[in-house]
Amino acid sequence: MRTVGVEEELLLVDPESGEPRARSAAVLARAEHDGTGGFVFEKELHDQMLEFNTHPQTDMADLGAEIVRCRREAARNAGEIGCSVAALATSPLPVKPAVGAHRRYQWMAVEYGIATQEQLVLGCHVHVAVESDEEGVAVVDRVRPWLAVLAALSANSPFWQGKDTSYSSYRSRVWQRWPSAGPTELFGSAERYRARVAEMMATGTLLDEAMVYFDARLSRNYPTVELRVADVCLHADTAVLIATLARGLVETAAREWRAGREPAGHSVSVLRLAAWRAARSGLTGELLHPAVMRPAPAETVVRALLEHLGDALADTGDLDRAKEACAELFRRGNGAQVQRGLLERTGSLRDVVLECARHTQGEAARRGVTPEP
Repeated sequence: MRTVGVEEELLLVDPESGEPRARSAAVLARAEHDGTGGFVFEKELHDQMLEFNTHPQTDMADLGAEIVRCRREAARNAGEIGCSVAALATSPLPVKPAVGAHRRYQWMAVEYGIATQEQLVLGCHVHVAVESDEEGVAVVDRVRPWLAVLAALSANSPFWQGKDTSYSSYRSRVWQRWPSAGPTELFGSAERYRARVAEMMATGTLLDEAMVYFDARLSRNYPTVELRVADVCLHADTAVLIATLARGLVETAAREWRAGREPAGHSVSVLRLAAWRAARSGLTGELLHPAVMRPAPAETVVRALLEHLGDALADTGDLDRAKEACAELFRRGNGAQVQRGLLERTGSLRDVVLECARHTQGEAARRGVTPEP
């Protein structure tokens, strides 16, 4: 059974005003002092962000428990220096992002200018184990049409600088400002994948290979394919669903490759349109059906995804849970729907942030309360 690991980025906010706070260095110092942060928590591009990485897991219940534990540990360390954490993919309230002092981040600020300043966006990246680079590239080629569906399910960024963007995932639109971000053409082999990365590096536009921001890519450090399209999810169970579907996609793609099935030949231009539609609509309108790239209701497209992954999910014992989780997500709404529902009820983006922070930190769960749309 393939292992799965998750990287999540959390927003540091003031526990009273809900405004983002540039305190990641202090939170990391607190975590390291307690001996809890050395291998779990990391700094990110902006000082208002905190990242954690789970261990590789084969059981999705174990993965979910670790995500909850990491979120609570992040909240505890942040709380000790006067901050809260919120699983929000953008800040609903206006913010002036503070770029970190690391040499890498400062290079990016100089080279990319305002695009770097505005990249206070928070994602969820899923690593799924592969047996070789050849299998990994075969997977990257075959998961392309389905990634927009994961983006729609995870969408959790409707607000930007104090305004409703009309998007479900505005984070993904901001992310596309990086010159290497987005969907890829078909590679066909690990050799051609590596040649393309080398060609990109030779342009001098990217600092290093870590800045090859493909929607799906081979990890530089682990024997994994990394799927990078999801917003950080408000609910931990949504993050588990995204990880479950990601593993199903990787396994299904690997089986297709071994069976000699060619990947779908959708152009990058059409894949970009599918990604835009997912960012705009989330689960509240139409998506582009990955098989034919024509509009279809979101529920129809998600059912198609589950059917596509049926054998792989059944073999890991995840099929019924994935179906139930998708049904619950349509009932409850993804993070974007929940945030808009909170704003409608409270009339305050501050209250949206604080309620989402309470939920992220586990207070809502302990009281038996979940933010409702």
